[in-house]
Amino acid sequence: MTGCNDTPLGLINSIESFGSVDGPGVRFMLFMQGCRMRCRYCHNPETWSMDNAPMTMTPQEAFDKAVRYRSYWGKNGGVTVSGGEAMLQMEFVTEFFRLCRQDGINTALDTSGQPFVNEEGFLEGFRKLCSVTDLFILDIKHIDDEEHKKLTGFSNRNILDMARFLSDNGKHMWIRHVLVPGITDDEPSLRKLDAFIGTLANVDRVEILPYHSLGIAKWDKLGISYSLRDVRSPSAEQIRNANELLHTSSYNGYKG
Repeated sequence: MTGCNDTPLGLINSIESFGSVDGPGVRFMLFMQGCRMRCRYCHNPETWSMDNAPMTMTPQEAFDKAVRYRSYWGKNGGVTVSGGEAMLQMEFVTEFFRLCRQDGINTALDTSGQPFVNEEGFLEGFRKLCSVTDLFILDIKHIDDEEHKKLTGFSNRNILDMARFLSDNGKHMWIRHVLVPGITDDEPSLRKLDAFIGTLANVDRVEILPYHSLGIAKWDKLGISYSLRDVRSPSAEQIRNANELLHTSSYNGYKG
């Protein structure tokens, strides 16, 4: 979406001034509108549609809003763009990050990678995004392609391709995995995910995100059937086991 003089307009779902989990330090967070995947455990289904975004901004407007909070970021903080799926609005994110980077602000992109395609038409824009992004926070929903389709409605092949591309191009990554009992926590899949992560360079952190059902009320409000209603959050033992299988403690963590 573009405004006057072809300036990209960002469709924004929400803003968080003091994020503390999506990147190093304290972060200014932009949550973009729009996502193609339909993850069965999504806690923000209101971000799926590209229609009726609560707000729109130019990259400059987003930058001006972000820098108001700069004094709170310290040495390691910065800005993070999340979603929805921020890569559906890649031109906006690239220009927003360009403004941040030229002012010395650390930039992080929280993404599931679904829009990525290893084709030159897409890669031209993606390389521009990479050039202004300090950290990619990549959520790998399931390492098995068929199970990934059942969980999200989409293949994971292009997402794994994106991880390889970032590795080959020296980009810092955090890898995240949502632990859903009975769906994403089986030992063979976790070992396979661990082996894949081991092939990547510049993975600074691997995180287990325990499944929770806090988004059910949103699904109900939107009139969408929630298929995981009876699934409980993983136990401390299940989380500990997953951390051990993914060797999460062996990653040092990107400091910005």
